Amino acid sequence: MSDLAIARAGPEAQSLFRLRTVVILVAIGVAAFAAMLIGAAYAPGSTPKGGGAAHAVSNSAIGYSGIIRLAEAAGFETRIVRDEDLLDSPGLMVLTPQTADTPMGDVIARRSRLPTLVVLPKWATVTDPKHSGWVVHLGLLPPSEPQGVLAPANTLTVMRTKSGGAPLEPAGWLDDSAIHLTAPRPLQTIGGANLKPLLTDQAGRIVLGQIGDGPFYVLADGDLLSNMGMRDEANAAAAIDLLDQLNVSNEPISFDVTLVGLGRTPNPLRLAFDPPFLAMTLTLVAAMLLAGWQAFARFGPTVRRERAIAFGKAALVDNSAALIRKARRQARLGGRYAEVIRDRAVTAFGVPATLRDQAIDDYLDRMGGRARFSDLAAAADAATDKAALVAAAQALHDWQKEKGK
Repeated sequence: MSDLAIARAGPEAQSLFRLRTVVILVAIGVAAFAAMLIGAAYAPGSTPKGGGAAHAVSNSAIGYSGIIRLAEAAGFETRIVRDEDLLDSPGLMVLTPQTADTPMGDVIARRSRLPTLVVLPKWATVTDPKHSGWVVHLGLLPPSEPQGVLAPANTLTVMRTKSGGAPLEPAGWLDDSAIHLTAPRPLQTIGGANLKPLLTDQAGRIVLGQIGDGPFYVLADGDLLSNMGMRDEANAAAAIDLLDQLNVSNEPISFDVTLVGLGRTPNPLRLAFDPPFLAMTLTLVAAMLLAGWQAFARFGPTVRRERAIAFGKAALVDNSAALIRKARRQARLGGRYAEVIRDRAVTAFGVPATLRDQAIDDYLDRMGGRARFSDLAAAADAATDKAALVAAAQALHDWQKEKGK
């Protein structure tokens, strides 16, 4: 078969799309696909809100999303930590464990020299079926829950008292000029060895304490920072100032949600756009652009394919021989070759037309010579491999040449 060049018959034979149109469509498609990949790699994505539990992305009464929005509005930099690799980030880290069995050992060890605030759990709640993101109070958690959050490394005693909404008193190194907090109702306080008071009630019971000499703080009552506590403007301003003093740096204030099961693993697709893998990505993009350029721009003249089956008897013989060779049937052609030599000998040597089959072989044998025709024909017919076939065919050819002299 051959390649046929078909010329344009006229305006009706024009291409449906011009080359420029195709290039523009391909460029737009590639750009859109690249934008989708980059967006998927760096998009924050949709992550679960965790219902109405007491954590940083909860909008319920016991959640802490309000103080985060308030701090951002006041000019403070905040962040939600969903990646466990960022738990040792500088700046104040607010941890909000929900139960006593929350694994705290690793994160506390990683933040041994970094400012950390642990907010103890207080309320037992269930999801409000009538309002998404809200909760219904069932009551206070058993004291064993908040007491067990830092156990056994730090043993705390939790107490609940009627506060009457009395003011809380800053203590220790806290600057009391801007911290004017009123006690929640009821008030949850803590006590324990190696616990230094930073915020107390009127009776001296600790609401906010510092464990040891490092920047490790424990807030007994989360209502001071929760959305419920942000209802009072003075309390909200004092809570922001409290976090600012505990931060003791210009670093962002971080709120962890990995301890409540809202962590997010790093996006593998993002690795392709971050060093050192960015260099490999750019190399692949350059290779694809070169391949696309080569597809649109021809290098050199058009090279037409040769015919699969050439013209002429010689080409037919060559194609037949190639087919027999590919099928590995050369060794079975010995008998046919002997028949061809026999037919030629009958014509060349004047063998009587009345003779048939074996009589013809007997006649050719009586012509004498170095070899008998029947023996050479039998050897060709019995050939089982290429070498034996070539040797037998050569012998028949020599016999014919000898007799033709």
